Amino acid sequence: MSQTEAAATHAKAPNDLESLWLPFTPNRHFKRDPRLVARAKDMHYFKPDGTPVLDGTAGLWCANAGHCRDKIVSAIQAQAAELDFAPSFQFSHPKAFEVANQLVAMTPEGLDYAFFCNSGSEAADTALKMAIAYHRANGEASRTRLIGRERGYHGVGFGGISVGGMSPNRKFYGSLLPGVDHLPHTYNRAEQAFTRGEPEWGAHLADELQRLVDLHDASTIAAVIVEPMAGSTGALPPPQGYLKRLRELCDKHGILLIFDEVITGFGRLGHATAAERFGVTPDIMTFAKGVTSAAVPMGGAMVGRHVYEAFQSGPDHMIDLFHGYTYSGHPLAMAAALATFELYREEGLFEQARANEAAFADAAFTLKGHPLVLDIRTIGMVAAFDLAPVEGLMGKRGYDAMCNAFHEQNIMVRVSGDTIAFSPPLIIEEAQMGELFERFKKALDAVA
Repeated sequence: MSQTEAAATHAKAPNDLESLWLPFTPNRHFKRDPRLVARAKDMHYFKPDGTPVLDGTAGLWCANAGHCRDKIVSAIQAQAAELDFAPSFQFSHPKAFEVANQLVAMTPEGLDYAFFCNSGSEAADTALKMAIAYHRANGEASRTRLIGRERGYHGVGFGGISVGGMSPNRKFYGSLLPGVDHLPHTYNRAEQAFTRGEPEWGAHLADELQRLVDLHDASTIAAVIVEPMAGSTGALPPPQGYLKRLRELCDKHGILLIFDEVITGFGRLGHATAAERFGVTPDIMTFAKGVTSAAVPMGGAMVGRHVYEAFQSGPDHMIDLFHGYTYSGHPLAMAAALATFELYREEGLFEQARANEAAFADAAFTLKGHPLVLDIRTIGMVAAFDLAPVEGLMGKRGYDAMCNAFHEQNIMVRVSGDTIAFSPPLIIEEAQMGELFERFKKALDAVA
């Protein structure tokens, strides 16, 4: 059979769903009852039939400035016609430096260098490699151990899932990286239920890092990596004082502190970074998602001067960091980032998120008392609802609520087990907040 004949034999209708294997999705059910969007604008997606869907998740925690914003679209179109690609090894282009300079200005003092990649997963693995290589460059090659946290999410690379603490993301992939340990997670429903912002209980859990130092010895530990607010597991804000205590212990023992700000960066918590909100500066900070308002894939790591300078001791002609990606600093991503930064500044979206935090929490807490709602957590422009599970079917309640929300209530929500999370674009108006949670209540009523 010729190649042409084989292609014809296996050809499918243009709208056939079978050939695509979707990530983090129960594919069989999805293909029986798909949730498809065909276009988007500002606060809404639109189904193929034109029905608007109110976006309660900024896509996937990422379209912080809203969808298909004219400024970003125009910047991408113009860049594609001017410079489609520039190599990132040994060469670069002006916009990459412009983005780096603006990121340095947006992030806490001391994070003086930006390294670019294409996703949060790549950013996490980049930060982990930098941390281990930093200690080697400083003559402490024994510092190779990485400390993550239970219920943490740092992408899907082998480094990220090794330090991550979500069991389903880890259990299928063998022994992962050696020499990794985990702090306990910070959530305790009995002590923290229905908290707005940082819970009062839990700062003492940071002292578990001292226990790990006593167990392994500081001379073996390279870095601690945490999300300032654990996002993918169901939005767990940090206890009051927790992050500051981690910083103190890392400083005491010469351990690098990495903040994974892939979700929390670019206004999600009412500031450019969670580090700014909580007054704690890490040694390395990862970012992605909101950096381009999701219009073009991009990620990266902001790096402290002391980390960067540790690599600058070799001959001038030698590579200082043997790491990078073909599409690091891609021209379309850089153009999208610059346009996104302009929108954030011109529309005051970080300040708007901060001003709207109380109203967003008020709207979310109207569901307190619903028979399915076991807990509500809010911080910044984030809300999470823990739902009573269906007996013997963990995750079924959350999945059914998400499906009903899309198909019947025309809202998009994020499901993680039996937790439903909200993280709308920062352009959301107060009336839309009420509408979002009113429709969500109808979804809960339908699956009760």
